[in-house]
Amino acid sequence: MKHLLFSVAIVCAASEIQAQTFTLADLENQFIQNNTQLLASKYNIDKAQAEIIQEKLLPNPTLSISEVNLWKTYNVETQPYLFGKYGQNQQIAVELEQLIETAGKRKKRVALKQLEQQSATLDYEETLRELRKDLRLAFYQLNRIQQEEQQLKEIVDLYSQMSEQYHRQAQLRNIATADFYRVQTELIALQKEQIELENERFEALNTLRILTHNPVLEIEHISFPNNQLHLSKKLPLNLIEIAQQQNIGLKRQENEQAKAKQLLDIEKAQKTPDIRVQMNYDRGGNIMNDFVGVGVSFDLPIFNRNKGNIKAAEIGIQQQQLNKQSLENNLTQSIHQLQNQLVRMEKMIENWPNAQLENQKQMLENYKKHLQNKQVTLLEFIDFTQAYREANQAYLQLQQTYQNTFEELQYIVGQDF
Repeated sequence: MKHLLFSVAIVCAASEIQAQTFTLADLENQFIQNNTQLLASKYNIDKAQAEIIQEKLLPNPTLSISEVNLWKTYNVETQPYLFGKYGQNQQIAVELEQLIETAGKRKKRVALKQLEQQSATLDYEETLRELRKDLRLAFYQLNRIQQEEQQLKEIVDLYSQMSEQYHRQAQLRNIATADFYRVQTELIALQKEQIELENERFEALNTLRILTHNPVLEIEHISFPNNQLHLSKKLPLNLIEIAQQQNIGLKRQENEQAKAKQLLDIEKAQKTPDIRVQMNYDRGGNIMNDFVGVGVSFDLPIFNRNKGNIKAAEIGIQQQQLNKQSLENNLTQSIHQLQNQLVRMEKMIENWPNAQLENQKQMLENYKKHLQNKQVTLLEFIDFTQAYREANQAYLQLQQTYQNTFEELQYIVGQDF
């Protein structure tokens, strides 16, 4: 009984999964929660934070023990024992040294590490946006493929029936064998298109499965919306200003510019010598039995004042400034181009003769009847079906390109509208 109930529960669960459909928002939620590439990229932020913690730490002091004689030395002045009856003839020197960095070098390095953490954050955000764009493009591609496959199936079924009929009529010598070959050739071409569409569907589905980490996702599980129009009205008037604030490429370039400036501050600080503070203990090495002293050491900035590295850092700032100007110019031109493309395609879709597409579907049925009544020739029928297919393909491809252009605009601006 328990096994029976368990089996029924499994069947019910499988039926529930099979009946479940996913919208684009559902797929995006799965992508954010499950995508391993995205989760792995997020760890770079934690690594950068750990490096900041490490950079804040002071350098460890250095302890040196030297001048130790491990054997008994004669003809020496009398010294007190170190402990017990040991140490009257032993000598030892101990030095403790601590590096003290000057000119705020450590704080400047911490600031540079914080900018590197910002780079890791921007990398994560860019990965998120790129993969989300890939997911949306695959979604719209599947939408186009599904509609195209439905239309193609109708014509393939039609030609399959015609091929059987023409084959029988050709055997009875009621029609020319060449007509049967024409129908069969067209059917083979259509079946080839079906295979190509199936391969394209598999690639798009594979993309969604990888991004959402849902290996059993099928096209039947996806809920596609109706074709959207007037997307250009969603675009704000200050599109360029938003892009200058939100575009990941510009954010990264600004961060690289800040890193270059911080690196210049570090190189300027390097020309100031660091100080090493020392404390010494010497037993039996001079006229005092137990000598304790302090000292300080630092490099004299005579020959090397770090001029080369400072100059290189200044050149790096100039490079980053030019790169930012180039990115801003390219971004502005890309937005204008995509915006114009979106508006032009929107007008084409609005002016597309959709009524003619519906009429063509009815005309296809009429042409089939006319062909049977020999009111049109076989070549005229084939020409019409090809034109019908091309018109539908062009419309669906235009719809997909329209959606892709809008997604590309959202991606480079850095904001969903």
